[in-house]
Amino acid sequence: MNGYALEMKNIGKQFPGVRALDGVTFNVKTAEIHALVGENGAGKSTLMKILSGIYPSGSYDGEIFIGGTLKKFNGIGDSEEAGVAIIYQELALVKQLTVCENIFLGSEISQNGVIDWDESYVKATAALKRVGLNVSPSEKVINLGVGEQQLVEIAKALAKEAAILILDEPTAALTESEAENLLNILKDLRSSGVTCIYISHRLKEVFEISDRITVLRDGSVVCTENKADMNEDKLISRMVGRELTQIYPKKKRNAGDVLMEITDWTVYDPAIDEIAVDRASLKLRKGEILGIAGLIGAGRTELVMSLFGAWGRITSGSIKLEGKELKLGCAGDAIKAGISLVSEDRKRYGLVLSMDIMRNISLPSLSSISNNGVIDGNEDIKHAEKYVSELHIKTPSIEQKVMNLSGGNQQKVVLGKWLMTGPKVLILDEPTRGIDVGAKFEIYTIINELVDRGVGIIIISSELPEVLGMCDRVLVMHEGRFTGELSGKDATQEKVMYYATGGR
Repeated sequence: MNGYALEMKNIGKQFPGVRALDGVTFNVKTAEIHALVGENGAGKSTLMKILSGIYPSGSYDGEIFIGGTLKKFNGIGDSEEAGVAIIYQELALVKQLTVCENIFLGSEISQNGVIDWDESYVKATAALKRVGLNVSPSEKVINLGVGEQQLVEIAKALAKEAAILILDEPTAALTESEAENLLNILKDLRSSGVTCIYISHRLKEVFEISDRITVLRDGSVVCTENKADMNEDKLISRMVGRELTQIYPKKKRNAGDVLMEITDWTVYDPAIDEIAVDRASLKLRKGEILGIAGLIGAGRTELVMSLFGAWGRITSGSIKLEGKELKLGCAGDAIKAGISLVSEDRKRYGLVLSMDIMRNISLPSLSSISNNGVIDGNEDIKHAEKYVSELHIKTPSIEQKVMNLSGGNQQKVVLGKWLMTGPKVLILDEPTRGIDVGAKFEIYTIINELVDRGVGIIIISSELPEVLGMCDRVLVMHEGRFTGELSGKDATQEKVMYYATGGR
């Protein structure tokens, strides 16, 4: 025994026209937290899909050893039986079922075909205690917060006696306190002998929690090093293959005239019978990046979705663009007026995943490339190729289905889609969520180019360094109201958090 819980030797994986993995050797020690990092498209997900049995034995080159024993997985069940469990960013829970039912779904404790609920509840309670989640096994998952649901997923894996836990972007949708709680739980699991593979674009978390770090780039291992031998600049350089002298390429600029003005904007949420945005007012200038910060639930997304005509019931207030008052009944009205929105959930609201790049990009602009209701195919191709080139979208062709692109390239398709509409105001809600540092830098550069052209940009981000690093001005929300305004040079994390908690 060599101390390795996992050895993946000379793994290779080929897709049509793409070599996704090329001779990857990846070893993880027993009871360590091993970070696996790299840009989107580097091969991290492909490697983990091989380990979890999604890509079966025979569909790839190389060998997998668990605890020194050669394994050949023909499906997810084989991988789980060997003690491997993977938890994805999009949680695989059935929300209408109870916590207990979810924990044992597919591996029910039964005798003669009858589920033993007493035994199930005892074991579910033990698994929940192990992850520090104080909820009843009979509670429905739909009643839990996202952070609690994430812990149910981990409890589910531990109930199956998983020895190797793979976590893919586990904190992407969590609040800061929920994320910190999760990291502490993973440290406790490491102490109890559980081995973790941690995949994240949040480098701060990587350095906080990992023992060793492996970097993938273009399907190959660049390095595996102890955390103590790494720093953030070195890690970024390994990931992107070049030095990034400044993560946030902020420019000095002079904002122009007021482009958009919102006055006393109040929005009612009929689903919970409450006001979500309360008398919000703001001014956005030409060639300015305006940040909107706040804690989750502060009303940031509700504000911009309502401005785009896509959510809520407006009970009062007005919106003016270039001095002209707008009446927005739907998103189509906003697009025609020159307002575009990159939503926080690109897969749910920003893209049609089963369609190709070309059709996704042109979807909001079909009227501009149509004659008498018939789409001009040549114009469609021309515009798609233009944005694929300008945004550096990595794809074999514009006919590639969006579902087959990496997260960073999917986000660029969303940007291309809205750039084609020729917006005067571009609203970006969590524009770099779940994408790597190299793709982030490219998107920041695109934002700067748009601002140079006079486009007004609004950025909402849960990553405070992003807000402070890119925005000329920052407005802070708390419980549906703006509680503070800070100039870019005066904004600090401490000041933003002061206003985000209501000035307390």
